[in-house]
Amino acid sequence: MNKKNILQVAIVSILAVSLLSGCSGASKESTTTAKKYTISTDATYAPFEYEKDGKYVGIDIDILDAISKSEGFTYELKPMNFKGIIPALAANQIDAAIAGMTITDERKKVLDFSDGYYESGLSAVVSEKNTTIKTLDDLKGKIFAVKKGTSGATYAEANQAKYKGTIRYFDDTPAMFQEVINGNADVTFEDYPVVAYRISIDSKSGLRIAGEKINKDFYGFAVKKGSNKELITKFNAGLKKIKANGEYDKIIAKYIKK
Repeated sequence: MNKKNILQVAIVSILAVSLLSGCSGASKESTTTAKKYTISTDATYAPFEYEKDGKYVGIDIDILDAISKSEGFTYELKPMNFKGIIPALAANQIDAAIAGMTITDERKKVLDFSDGYYESGLSAVVSEKNTTIKTLDDLKGKIFAVKKGTSGATYAEANQAKYKGTIRYFDDTPAMFQEVINGNADVTFEDYPVVAYRISIDSKSGLRIAGEKINKDFYGFAVKKGSNKELITKFNAGLKKIKANGEYDKIIAKYIKK
């Protein structure tokens, strides 16, 4: 091989290495770019998510924010009516949801859940003026106000025949509570931390918890069944980290005083 050919080969080799180096750099940059998800939440479910001073805050929002920072992903928050969240997941309109959503066997048929991130439980809630309902045995023949698509609605439907009750449906928690306060319904069924928070911050809430918790369950971060497995993995990993470093406890204490 003469000198001219050797020089040409050398130049080609240098250019090839440069191009490969450039490709390597681009690949590294693309893999480190944070993936962005569209994540829905309920719009009126204090203390887990609610609007304050023009932005959404609450336990779920803070947990999601902490985990996203820990696991290196970003998200667009999409508040909506709770009843629309599961259909939106099924239609691939959103990637995931964190909305005080109870993990149930029925929901597991269409959703994949994270590890439970908060222990909840259902309570019967009545007007503070109501002195007749003290236990579940006092629910016979009563009017139930429930929020569509919730565990409270499921409980009312499952026990309607047993208690010979009448069910009235509402789109959001405040409207459901107001129906009970106004005396147009006798009882509603709501997650204990939600109603306990409402009563604790408002001495004039007009509500009272009747008896002990009906059951014990857990809230979970949800995606459409069979999709976004990597996001569930990230959420579970981040949840473990914020529990271990104490950030989780700080978030809960910020909204619920023990």
